[in-house]
Amino acid sequence: MKELGVVTAILTSQLMDVIVNTLSKAAMKKGMNNFVFVMYSNAFAASSLFLFTFIFCRKRTLPPLSYNILAQLCVIGLFSCSNQLLKYFGIAYTSPTLASAMSDLIPAFTFILAIIFRMEKLDWKAYSSWAKSIGTFVSIAGALIMSLFKGQAVINNYQPFKSFHGKRFVSVQYEWVLGAVFLVASSFLLSVNFILVKRILREYPSEPVVVLIRLTLTSILSVPAALISEKDLKALRLGFNMELIAIGCSAIFVLSFGGVIYTWAIGKTGPVYVAMFNPLEIIFAVILGTIFLGDSLYVGSVIGAGIVVIGFYAVLWGKTQEKVDEESTVCSSELHNNEATLLLK
Repeated sequence: MKELGVVTAILTSQLMDVIVNTLSKAAMKKGMNNFVFVMYSNAFAASSLFLFTFIFCRKRTLPPLSYNILAQLCVIGLFSCSNQLLKYFGIAYTSPTLASAMSDLIPAFTFILAIIFRMEKLDWKAYSSWAKSIGTFVSIAGALIMSLFKGQAVINNYQPFKSFHGKRFVSVQYEWVLGAVFLVASSFLLSVNFILVKRILREYPSEPVVVLIRLTLTSILSVPAALISEKDLKALRLGFNMELIAIGCSAIFVLSFGGVIYTWAIGKTGPVYVAMFNPLEIIFAVILGTIFLGDSLYVGSVIGAGIVVIGFYAVLWGKTQEKVDEESTVCSSELHNNEATLLLK
């Protein structure tokens, strides 16, 4: 029952993430500035989460914030700001569908980082380790295909994204590859964040406080970039339009409460388990992107996504088999101990 609650929370957060990606793409088509979007959405998210954190944590005894934890939170804030900017630039040059497809790389990146930081173990005598390793490399290969091979359009609704006041300076193919590179880098930084969050929660087990500090730092770090990117300060004013809707949904559903859900799930189950659900975003993204944005669907994306999903399920099978093997080992150990105790009597 507890695991079902974790799964439901993660899937709900992923659906909201895809909806916000779709809204942000629609706002970008109307001229929304990515730096301003990140600044406002994180500031609003921190404001909305502050009261909740105060009520939730006021009766809890928490350990003091050490310099080590603050330093790690600053790193998370920097990576989170960079991750969001890369993600929205990637969406601007490609589509929300490709952004969700590239998130399939997160399980592979997280698995590799978890091995490096000794959060995951490899036993080359076990099939589960082989499945996880091969699945990781297959996922990366699929992502490379999506990035470098576009192919013919299966569903052709392409409308050029107008950047820098409508003056296009690179070809459509170059934009697609550039956007894909941004999305790959964003996925990697998010995987690093998963690992760092797990390490922080071991010493400071308060998900709302960790998310609140991260949001505050991200909003502060994005202010200089937003001011430099917009020479006219009047452009920083918000009106009741698609931009405000996208910022509000991102702040409330993705960054604040969605961030708490992801952080809580990482603390309960680990970064690799949470990351394994990211490939399911592509289902939501294809439906929403095609219906509401008129996104095109290309052969390269279909083939690459299929390969990535195969790699994802190989990793998922490996994790499941590993858990079964661990439970079997524990049961065998307990049975052996019981037999030894009976013999002694």
